[in-house]
Amino acid sequence: MARKSAVPPSYYGEPHKFDPTFRGPVHKRGCTDVLCCVIFVIVILGYIALGAVAWMHGDPRKVVYPTDSYGQFCGQQGTPNANKAILFYFNILHCANPAVLINLQCPTTQLCVSKCPDRFATYLDMQYNYSRNRSYWEYYRQFCKPGFDNPKKSVAQVLRDEDCPSMLVPSRPFLQRCFPDFITRNGTLTVANKTDFKDGLGKTRSVVDLRDAANGVTAMQQGTKSGIASLLDAKEVGTKIFEDYASSWYWILIGLVITMVISLLFILLLRFTAGVLLWCVIFGVIAAVGYGIWHCYWEYVTLRGKPNADVTISDIGFQTDFRVYLQLSQTWLIFMISLAVIEAVIIMMLIFLRRRVRIAIALLKEGSKAVSYIMSTLFYPIITFLLLALCIAYWAVTAIFLASSGDAVYKVMSTQPNCKYTNITCNPETFSQSNVSQVCPGSQCTFAFYGGESVYHRYIFVLQLCNLLVFLWLVNFIIALGQCTLAGAFASYYWALKKPADIPACPLAASFSRALRYHTGSLAFGALILSIVQFFRIVLEYLDHKLKGAHNAFVRFLLCCMKCCFWCLERFIKFMNRNAYIMIAIYGKNFCASARDAFFLLMRNVVRVAVLDKVTDFLLFLGKLLISGSVGVLAFFFFTRKIPVIQEEVPSLNYYWVPLLTVIFGSYLVAHGFFNVYAMCVDTLFLCFLVDLEKNDGSAARPYFMSSTLRAILNKKNHRRAPERKRARVGRRK
Repeated sequence: MARKSAVPPSYYGEPHKFDPTFRGPVHKRGCTDVLCCVIFVIVILGYIALGAVAWMHGDPRKVVYPTDSYGQFCGQQGTPNANKAILFYFNILHCANPAVLINLQCPTTQLCVSKCPDRFATYLDMQYNYSRNRSYWEYYRQFCKPGFDNPKKSVAQVLRDEDCPSMLVPSRPFLQRCFPDFITRNGTLTVANKTDFKDGLGKTRSVVDLRDAANGVTAMQQGTKSGIASLLDAKEVGTKIFEDYASSWYWILIGLVITMVISLLFILLLRFTAGVLLWCVIFGVIAAVGYGIWHCYWEYVTLRGKPNADVTISDIGFQTDFRVYLQLSQTWLIFMISLAVIEAVIIMMLIFLRRRVRIAIALLKEGSKAVSYIMSTLFYPIITFLLLALCIAYWAVTAIFLASSGDAVYKVMSTQPNCKYTNITCNPETFSQSNVSQVCPGSQCTFAFYGGESVYHRYIFVLQLCNLLVFLWLVNFIIALGQCTLAGAFASYYWALKKPADIPACPLAASFSRALRYHTGSLAFGALILSIVQFFRIVLEYLDHKLKGAHNAFVRFLLCCMKCCFWCLERFIKFMNRNAYIMIAIYGKNFCASARDAFFLLMRNVVRVAVLDKVTDFLLFLGKLLISGSVGVLAFFFFTRKIPVIQEEVPSLNYYWVPLLTVIFGSYLVAHGFFNVYAMCVDTLFLCFLVDLEKNDGSAARPYFMSSTLRAILNKKNHRRAPERKRARVGRRK
């Protein structure tokens, strides 16, 4: 039974053999995955060509400025509409037509105006008052077609020729368009204190009709069924948030600088007090969470039974003032339960993994030494950030130019649902001579979108998908380049027998040049695999967004399963790529061979990998949590004016949580950037540690390259397991 259950040594590959000439990353190496490198370079050149073609055909003004029914931009300088930056709908009631969501265009004339109307008026009222007061016409004409100056023209002819709107409704600009100025009073929707109005054709209409029409416009603009009321509320909140950022950005930057200094000091302190500091972090987090549980319980008990404190969060809905939620007992109960779960998870992990924490701490201490000897690695993320910013900017600009490519396309828009000419391409110059207006009365030849009939215009969507895929490839390649560069630098530290004397000069620059010169193809290969998976994940998210209103439970379930599978696949590929890049940096092999070697090495040490990797990640996460939380507490006391020394320096804010959350989130990202370098260091040292165990035995002829701390812990483990390994070898010989 024992012989059958024994796993042969070659099941996960042969262990690394002793090589007396091996002294760290291989210097004599050749180019790997050359074919993928060539393809990658060709794709980059094609991407540049795609950007150039999009730049020649696109026009960002089509995205920035709204377009009237004649294909002219509103608010563009150097045109007759330079002072007319707002789009006005002649009869916004037509936008309530369901065809709006299909054609993405309201079947009514749209005109550029300098301001929105501020009163109710109809063309009939204007003609009636024109003889007595011509100021009525002077006000009304600014919403008519340019050049029209015949107020005595009959109403039927004016509406037929779309010279002027049949009515004006008090409006205000939003999204550079005139929307009715809705106000809710005592639960009733009104416009200028009116609940109904004349539509200019003698009919009395409700303000609810205006709301439905405005919802149609916002749905057309946003691509969803969002309501105008919610968007207007969002605009008001957004304006206040922008004001808060404008008055507090200086202090937000100071908070991020403080985070950077603390993160740097934290990593440097790990070199001298790794064990004490990490145990202090662990127990500090446990104590902080415990205090949070007690405080939440105290607040819950205090508020329970008070008037209006038992109202649920769902009853009050979303509130911009977060202090409202702090007056509810349910809020503190949720906080208390969440913190209790977090506390239980942390304590259980420490109980079951306490033996592995010592090795993890030793690895972290070794990592801090490596970082302190190669301080330039801490600033390498700046290069990664700049390259990523360049890729994101190029992708965004290309996407905008692609989206704005093409000439103005005009289509027939009709309010009649049975018009056979609806959505057919037309020419506005010859439309009046056609019989469309006779067959479909009230139809218009209006601007629909920008496009064309050429091959380029027909494949705009495909080009957008290509733009996205290449963007993901470039982003993952930049991240892979950074990981391989850092891995090569830290491997140079580990495989130096006498530290720091044997560490080569400029290890980071040497590793970067090796990765870029010899392994561009391998890094591009790994990045391409990950990019394809991420691309399919984005497509699935897009489909899930579009099918949110679907009632087919099986399709939703299948989509959810596929999203989960692709998420797991992405996580696995990221893990394998990271370790493959480490092996590439050390041995200089191609991607597939390095990934195979890394996988077999990890599987031969699966227990250490499963425990130590997660323990180190957990300890680093606690460090990031502690740093961002500490800076967040400091920001909270500052923005709530609870620090008397600098109380007068605090800016006036609409919502103090806006800069507070920004500081907390930004601090976590800054700490994450520093700790990512540290995590890459630990992962590299861990793989080198496993290779060191297989290559060497600690004797004078085959000495370990690991530190004395790791060696001491390892010797204790080896002494305990030596008899078991001896019995296993005897069993295999038999």
